[in-house]
Amino acid sequence: MNVHKVNIRDIIFGGDHLPMILGPCVIESRDHCFSMAEQIVKIADKNSINFIFKSSFDKANRTSITSFRGNGIDEGLKILDEIKSNFEIPITTDIHLPEQASQIAEVADIIQIPAFLCRQTDILKAAAKTGKIINVKKGQFLSPHKVGNIIKKIEESGNRNILLTERGTTFGYDSLMTDMRSISIMKKFGYPIIFDATHSAQIPGNHEKTTDGNREFIPSQIFASIASGVDGIFMEVHNDVDNALSDASTQWPLNKLDTIIGSIKAFRKTYLEHGKF
Repeated sequence: MNVHKVNIRDIIFGGDHLPMILGPCVIESRDHCFSMAEQIVKIADKNSINFIFKSSFDKANRTSITSFRGNGIDEGLKILDEIKSNFEIPITTDIHLPEQASQIAEVADIIQIPAFLCRQTDILKAAAKTGKIINVKKGQFLSPHKVGNIIKKIEESGNRNILLTERGTTFGYDSLMTDMRSISIMKKFGYPIIFDATHSAQIPGNHEKTTDGNREFIPSQIFASIASGVDGIFMEVHNDVDNALSDASTQWPLNKLDTIIGSIKAFRKTYLEHGKF
């Protein structure tokens, strides 16, 4: 199925390769974020993969008011800008308010629209008008058939640099499931589709003050998404998952990143050579 290719430098979504979006869920500190970027760059170079570094300056939708949110937009973007320059890698981060768009656009190569905000017209329009690539995470509450209205808001704001991300759908109370048909359905709108492997493994609000999850299901869901024709993989990665300040149950361990990337590349190669329908 032909899709509109979206590219950053030499990274192409919708082409023959499978770019990845990798990084810690939230900026815990400058030193931690730099260390994570440095180590992920080494693993990516070793495996010859293209990736975009992701981390959030604010997690505005935490379960509890006492949960760690980040260090704010000014300090957060300063850290991300340093990482972008030092390691010569593209950057993505979340937007939470329309008025943040122009400031985020000064640093981010991709502006990420959080799942809970995917229908917020003012945020979509403000992000689109920056001219940056817009990655919309399909809301847990939304049918894949309904993303057409989201796309129209961005297109009519003068932007066709669009990515759509599947990150699971609410199933009953406090659970998510991933319907891999969503990838094919959303792809019919003509834009590249990314699979968010780590958030799709969440069990939202399962703990009193935090979100739980099933990290062990992440690899099989990635392989299923590749077999469904996905154009990119999103994974949050942490060097100490048990003590991560956000999404501790579903971030992928840094010491297992090399192995899973190798498996992803091998599976993708087999799919392209033998299994693509």
